[in-house]
Amino acid sequence: MSEEEKAKSKFITINKESVRKASRIFKYLKPYRWTFLVGWLFLVLTSLTSLAFPLLMGQLLGSGSDQPSSMQDALQQINIDNVNSIVIGLFILFIAQAIFSFLRVVIFTNVTENALRDLRQDAFSKLVYMPMDFFNQHKVGELTSRLSADITKISDTLRTTIAEFFRQFIVIIGGVAMLFFFSWKLSLIMLATVPVMAIIAVLFGRFIRKLSKKAQDESAASNSVIEESLMGISNVKSFTNELFMLGKYKKSIDEIRRLNIKSGLWRGVFVSFIILCLFGAIVFIIWRGVMMTLGPDPELAQQDLITFILYTVMMGASFGSVPDLYATIQRAIGSTEHLMDIMSIENEKQLFTGEKKPDISGSVRFDHVSFFYPQRKDMQVLKDIDFDIQKNQTIALVGSSGAGKSTITSLLLNYYPLESGSILFDGVDQREIDIEHLRSNMAIVPQEVILFSGTIKENIAFGKIDATDEEIIEAAKQANAWDFIDSFPDKLETQVGDRGIQLSGGQKQRIAIARAILNDPAILILDEATSSLDSESEKLVQDALEKLMTGRTSFVIAHRLSTVKNADNIFVLDHGEIAETGRHDELIQKDGIYSKLVKLQALASE
Repeated sequence: MSEEEKAKSKFITINKESVRKASRIFKYLKPYRWTFLVGWLFLVLTSLTSLAFPLLMGQLLGSGSDQPSSMQDALQQINIDNVNSIVIGLFILFIAQAIFSFLRVVIFTNVTENALRDLRQDAFSKLVYMPMDFFNQHKVGELTSRLSADITKISDTLRTTIAEFFRQFIVIIGGVAMLFFFSWKLSLIMLATVPVMAIIAVLFGRFIRKLSKKAQDESAASNSVIEESLMGISNVKSFTNELFMLGKYKKSIDEIRRLNIKSGLWRGVFVSFIILCLFGAIVFIIWRGVMMTLGPDPELAQQDLITFILYTVMMGASFGSVPDLYATIQRAIGSTEHLMDIMSIENEKQLFTGEKKPDISGSVRFDHVSFFYPQRKDMQVLKDIDFDIQKNQTIALVGSSGAGKSTITSLLLNYYPLESGSILFDGVDQREIDIEHLRSNMAIVPQEVILFSGTIKENIAFGKIDATDEEIIEAAKQANAWDFIDSFPDKLETQVGDRGIQLSGGQKQRIAIARAILNDPAILILDEATSSLDSESEKLVQDALEKLMTGRTSFVIAHRLSTVKNADNIFVLDHGEIAETGRHDELIQKDGIYSKLVKLQALASE
């Protein structure tokens, strides 16, 4: 995700459209809706029991304080039975609240995790079936962020934040009702001061955190100046730029100083605000309440004042927590909206609707195919490509970078819908063929092999998930891979590491070939699988490829022209068109593009 996108997600504002998109998340809660409603019932009960706490505590603390003239009088007025009843009531309240809270947390957690499990499964299923153009437009880091960071935000919000947000509202509404019940005059004074002060304090705190964050960012920037200077010290010295780097560092630390002083100033104002305004507002309310308890005809009983103060503290805390909870919900809505945007994009199952499953022997026809990549409509990649391939032929695609070689293989695999023309497999239009059936009859050995983390066995079996060990070993032998596999202590169970990092390039290529052999495709695509290998590995891989190509239609993208001498036909591509076609011996006799490429490579190898 870009910095701009991060910023947008952080400060997203809730509007009708964003809420509409985000509300699609609730379809994942629908199967668990009755359990979820039970959780909300316990949420309400938890909130209501918490509202009873100040009432009972006020009664307890105010017991025997009916305007006594002395401490002795106060003690004499205390009704022990009443105090015991209140304490028992409080313990019953705590037990009830503990049970309700436990059940609420457990139910919300279970429902949320079940719903998010379904969401994760759907999201990944959506991603793996996305068309190739989707992955051209989105970075892998962005997509993994959607599946991890965004879903984590949604998880936290569904599990706790929404429940806590509504609980605080129940507390606030119930608290206001109780305050007005005890004293409407004092309630109006409280509502005009404490909530306002609490919200200002929260916003003030956020402003100070932003200043601190800026100072931290600038500190990181100054550290990078030090790191760059010391890592590139030879360049600094050779260009005599010590003063320049010192000036750059000084500018950065001056900015840190300015931001920290500004932050310190506002922190001082914040502390003063809390002491003077927030605490002052509470003291003012207590003073007004005390005044209302005095006189021959008091407006408020002393124990009711204590209850009022406890409700005021509870409401102040609730008012203070609401802005942060709301901000968390905003971020979750932003995350949900982004995720739902991806979930709404049509995948291959929706774009490619072919249902036929014909026998594919390897006969392929490109019938006047032209093509633009969806994101580059101004650049035609293929222009009226027309050829007919019989089964078991080997076709070489030759040309400079960007000529259209890889695009032809991508269209064979039906990675992109065609602009015009058609591709036929054994006479059946590609658009009418079930996409999984079509691709299951093809295999590709790329130039840069990427293995999955796991064992060698798992990577070879990727060509046929239900293959037996005997089939895997036989495929490895045919790919000239068994000798090095057998030399490992764990043999087939050897871990290949992330992206196959623990294997050499030649070993990875032979595993990819074994995977293709196991798949037993009718059509094989080779993207110059030997171009980046040393001579010994190239010989082993080339021998394995020749075995693999036997009895199959093979499309070979060739960079080293020496590898295509035995091809049944060579298509020389130039700016998206087939400029020349023929066998190696025929093309070498012409003074065309192919012969010039052969001569250039011969000169380069001298």
